[in-house]
Amino acid sequence: MSVLIVIPARYASTRYPGKPLVPLTGATGEKRSLAERSWRAACSVQGVDRVVVATDDDRIKQAAEAFGAEVVMTSESCANGTERCAEAHSALGGGYEIVVNLQGDAPLTPHWFVEDLVAGLRAAPGMGLATPVLRCNGETLNSLLADRKAGRVGGTTAVFAGDHSALYFSKEVVPYCGRTFGDGENTPVFHHVGVYAYRPDALAAYPDWDTGPLEQLEGLEQLRFLENGRKVLCVEVEARGREFWELNNPEDVPRLEAMMKKMGHE
Repeated sequence: MSVLIVIPARYASTRYPGKPLVPLTGATGEKRSLAERSWRAACSVQGVDRVVVATDDDRIKQAAEAFGAEVVMTSESCANGTERCAEAHSALGGGYEIVVNLQGDAPLTPHWFVEDLVAGLRAAPGMGLATPVLRCNGETLNSLLADRKAGRVGGTTAVFAGDHSALYFSKEVVPYCGRTFGDGENTPVFHHVGVYAYRPDALAAYPDWDTGPLEQLEGLEQLRFLENGRKVLCVEVEARGREFWELNNPEDVPRLEAMMKKMGHE
């Protein structure tokens, strides 16, 4: 089953303009852009046939080609990464059986997150979209709560049914827990990992669906599937001792760099 990974990279981010080109320093002191680190993460995934960066900006195109990435130019009208992935897949002529959206703000995404995600979608033929979720320990949950208390939009959380079909995704911390957890303690909160695996028919249909009020309020593209009556499969993945965080705000840069140094990322 052929798999394409698309890394959507937009320069004109409202919260963090130029984010794909932000340099991050690894354990060896090497500075590499967020886009390059995300591309390297994508290239480490097993069973993938092609990896491309999809952008509408010449600065990102030039930077991506300089570090060896294949680039697909997409229009400025794409409202989010899913729409950009749909346009990129079409521009490449289609034909891939699974398209993975590895968003360019998660350079610490372990390869097995994506491999488990693809395996999960393959095992669920009735699903058009799958996305990973990671159970929070107390430390991660407290970081999410601290971001919200400070007025920052940090990570996204997910709640799902017994069959792992998504009930809701939110930038608020859900569900409400009502107590404090120790750093290493498992919690009932699941951190949504910003990666998606689509079947091509669902991906192609997405740009034509109406944007609903929940997607507008939360700013979460996957809610368009739920608001249009489509199921989303939540695939639980294991951290295996690795730390995970996305770059959502400038304040996340030192946090990510500290994690990279701790894990030995170059």
